[in-house]
Amino acid sequence: MYEKTFPNKRYAKTAKFLEEVLPIKSSILDLGVENPFSEIMKTLGFQVQNTSGEDLDINTEAVINTDVDAVTAFEIFEHLLAPFNVLSEIKATKLVASIPLKLWFSPAYQSKTDKWDRHYHEFEDWQFDWLLEKSGWVIKRREKFTHPVKKIGFRPLLRLFTPRYYLIYAERK
Repeated sequence: MYEKTFPNKRYAKTAKFLEEVLPIKSSILDLGVENPFSEIMKTLGFQVQNTSGEDLDINTEAVINTDVDAVTAFEIFEHLLAPFNVLSEIKATKLVASIPLKLWFSPAYQSKTDKWDRHYHEFEDWQFDWLLEKSGWVIKRREKFTHPVKKIGFRPLLRLFTPRYYLIYAERK
C-alpha cells in the first residue's frame, strides 16, 4: 500500500498524539494487519499486537478475547459496513482512533483492484462522535489536521486548508 508514498505528516501527528494520551509501555491491540505504523508504535515503546485480517464486520472475536490497555484504529472504521458492532464489543477501556473526514469536493475512496481498500463510510466529525457515543465511548480529546498533496489543481489547493483527518482519544463510559 505504501510502496511509492509514505504518510509522514499523518504518522508524525498520530505518534505525537498517541504519546500524549497513552502511557509508554501500554499494551495495544491495533485493529488491522501489521503495518508501518504498528512498527512505529513499537519503536515508541508500546506493546503492540495486530488483528490478523479478519472481517471485523462479521468477526469481532479479536476485540472480545484480548486483554489490553487500549485499542487503536487508524483509518479502519471507514472500511467497515457496521463499525458500531466492533466499537461496542471492544473490552479495553481506552481507544485511540483516526478517520479520514468526508470532503465535499472529493468522492468516497474506492480501489478498483482491492476489495479491502474501499471506504464505505467517510464521516463528518459529528457523525463519528455520535457513533462513538452510541457505542459506549466518551471522547476526551480530539484533533483535526490537513493533509496537503504535492499536486497542482483546485482539489490540491483545497487540501492545504481543509482538515482531512480526525483523531480522537476516548474512554469507555
